[in-house]
Amino acid sequence: MVEKTMSTHTFDDTCEPKRGILDRLRFWSNRPRSIPKYDPEIHGSLVESDVPDGYTEIERYWVDEPYAYVSIVEKGSVQSYRLVEPVLSMFDKEILERVHDDLQSTLSLSDISCDLDREPILMGKVVDLIDQYRIPLDDCSRYKILYYLKRNLLGYGRINGIMHDPYLEDISCDGYDVSIYLYHMKYLNIRTNIFYNEEKLNAFVISLCQRSGKHISIGEPLVDATLPNGSRLQATLGKAITTRGSSFNIRKFRSDPITPIDLIEFNTSSLGMIAYFWLAMENGFSAIFAGGTASGKTSMLNAVSLFIPPLSKVVSIEDTRELMLHHDNWIAGVTRESITETGTGSVSMFDLLRSALRQRPEYILVGEVRGKEALTLFQALSTGHTTYSTMHAGDVQTVVNRLENDPINVPRVMLQALDILCIQKQVFVDGKKVRRTESLVEFMGIDPRSGEIKINELYRWDPINDEFTDYGNSDVIQRIMKKRGWKKKELQEEMNTRERILEYLHRKGMRDYVTISLVMNLYSINPDIIVDAIENKTLEDIVQQNM
Repeated sequence: MVEKTMSTHTFDDTCEPKRGILDRLRFWSNRPRSIPKYDPEIHGSLVESDVPDGYTEIERYWVDEPYAYVSIVEKGSVQSYRLVEPVLSMFDKEILERVHDDLQSTLSLSDISCDLDREPILMGKVVDLIDQYRIPLDDCSRYKILYYLKRNLLGYGRINGIMHDPYLEDISCDGYDVSIYLYHMKYLNIRTNIFYNEEKLNAFVISLCQRSGKHISIGEPLVDATLPNGSRLQATLGKAITTRGSSFNIRKFRSDPITPIDLIEFNTSSLGMIAYFWLAMENGFSAIFAGGTASGKTSMLNAVSLFIPPLSKVVSIEDTRELMLHHDNWIAGVTRESITETGTGSVSMFDLLRSALRQRPEYILVGEVRGKEALTLFQALSTGHTTYSTMHAGDVQTVVNRLENDPINVPRVMLQALDILCIQKQVFVDGKKVRRTESLVEFMGIDPRSGEIKINELYRWDPINDEFTDYGNSDVIQRIMKKRGWKKKELQEEMNTRERILEYLHRKGMRDYVTISLVMNLYSINPDIIVDAIENKTLEDIVQQNM
């Protein structure tokens, strides 16, 4: 295991600075009032590249070049995650402390206005302060000081580097004096060289919650919130409900969202499944995405939501913001806890859903159904509203059981209003954890003789070959054919065309959400444009022209 001596350096870990040193250096000659652009050939490396004794480095990659990189090390078959940042000399630490203190008096409210880019303002103030000290500070030290001030004042402090790591899904701090653990896409659960003492951890948890627009205290020590970058935060304060001290868990939000093409690339779903969702969602058929924790339910819903027609009115409802749609005509609703001790002022998912039904939405998305809002959701389904949601359940029967029993209690007769159920799983393939759509089924009403819900399974994942079995005979597709007045041949041509478009986008690596949204929009307006572009291999040009 990585020892605590590997902790990253930060100005708040240092002892009280010796002010006299700075005072004695004030008479030294002034430096230029600007700092040159960093050049590794001129200024050298800002971070040390050594590996701790007894460890073997497996992999290294930058997360904030040239200031911070990640080193994956191994000792005795146990892998550890090291965040390596610039090391400050005692002299640099003293200057860092002084600048940090002086910034509190020099920064004004106008400087930190939300309408302004705070980073250049902060950096300008820092350079001015350092120049006013008239001390002999080399450029390399300036870069390091600027980095730590930016990291602590604008970023996330000690975990700022790992917040920039694109390979992380989950950041977990279980208490003070305990190493932070991560869930890494490649190395799975792994321990870091970062930890907090009790005082620093309490202050950081309070800061995280404030940054999310929430309040946490000993009286209300539990908070669920969304960070400004979209990541999901769950935090506790003190030892009242977590005996090892304050804790926080951050489920990272992808700045580059998963798209339907990614689902094909990762083999989360097959090409036929994605084409099916495209046609079904475009024609207003409702679905629930179910699965266990971290099985990809919300990612799946986010990805296929790109198939919702571009001008449709969409309303989403969530406890904690996770859904990210790319539609202009979208109202994003989030619940609110009570603002008084008497419970007044709270807005529940049930309240938001009831309000949404008055807004004449064409599509309603509910982050996750757990309680009485599910009954309202199925009432909306029964009255013709297209809805999509997620819920925790591992298979079809568990979904039905949860819906029919406490605390949800949806009558069985209302369950037949649901069209599609998608079961997501987190599984192992070749020793790696991956997500797969285990089963895709359709609800076909209630058997009048047995009273049981009739299920039509369309696709099932084969764990042996890591492939998807297509059982065909979709009731939803047949209903779409009647709704659109297509003949069977026309329907098959339409499915083939959509599969060709998806396959072309996959083959060409055109997977970003902007491109996918544009192609979906153009296809909904004039399908011939997209079909001709694929045949003539000019789709890339059309996308560029319409950006």
